Amino acid sequence: MVFNRLCIIGVGLIGGSIARAARQQGLCKEVVAYGREKNLPNMQLARQLGVIDDFYTEIGAALEHADCVIVATPVGSMRAIFEQIKPYWNQNAIYSDAGSTKGSVIDAVQAVFGSVPANFVPAHPIAGAERSGVEASTADLFVNRRLILTPLESTDKQALEKISHFWERIGSTVSVMSVEHHDTVLAATSHLPHILAFALVGLLGRKDEQREIFKYAAGGFKDFSRIASSDPTMWQDICLANKQEIIPLIQQFQAELSKIEQMLVDDQGEQLFETFTYARNARQRFLDTLEA
Repeated sequence: MVFNRLCIIGVGLIGGSIARAARQQGLCKEVVAYGREKNLPNMQLARQLGVIDDFYTEIGAALEHADCVIVATPVGSMRAIFEQIKPYWNQNAIYSDAGSTKGSVIDAVQAVFGSVPANFVPAHPIAGAERSGVEASTADLFVNRRLILTPLESTDKQALEKISHFWERIGSTVSVMSVEHHDTVLAATSHLPHILAFALVGLLGRKDEQREIFKYAAGGFKDFSRIASSDPTMWQDICLANKQEIIPLIQQFQAELSKIEQMLVDDQGEQLFETFTYARNARQRFLDTLEA
């Protein structure tokens, strides 16, 4: 399976890495990008780096002859993007996305088209990096990373198979689940941890201005706080898009913190030990599943 023209809408870290990987694996004859005028420098850099063959600021030109289109923009912009795509929608092409929430993407597509076109396959690569932008993109970003597809009952089976094969060829382990299950799982495993990292680094950042906190931070802090270097615009969109799943988790986490706070107040060393031991064992179960 080789696409004649792969069109990437949003050629940043994820979109650029998709383009690099597809080119490296020979999955497309040509790869182009679409972006707004304000993104011209980024697209020019993408072409200079050999990530794409060409770019366009007029979406009709970018979509012309494209038989695979992947939207790799922040989820908050998805509806506007699909409104631009709609006049040029090609029933013979395959469309997909790389959004970190799926319910909001499906809602955006339904709002624009009235229903989800059969040749649209929702996808989410579980991959990222501290740096953002096309200069941070790499051809191996998705190697040995999970890729979640969330097809609907109406999704064309052939389109689903082609997108699944595409992601497998660039190194991903493909899983299929419902839209709802995806958003529930990712809220717990990705969205909440990012919020915690942003909150903690924000708290310590304000203290650092007075007490040089960061100067004495150990390696564990660097590891935990790494995801606070993520793109704020992208994570603003993700959190707002999936807030129905995230808010209950925040409340549950606050309750857990309150329990630990009370253990400290009451000098409950044994209960504290049991809490930490359970968490350590739970993490080991997680590591065991990765190795299985």
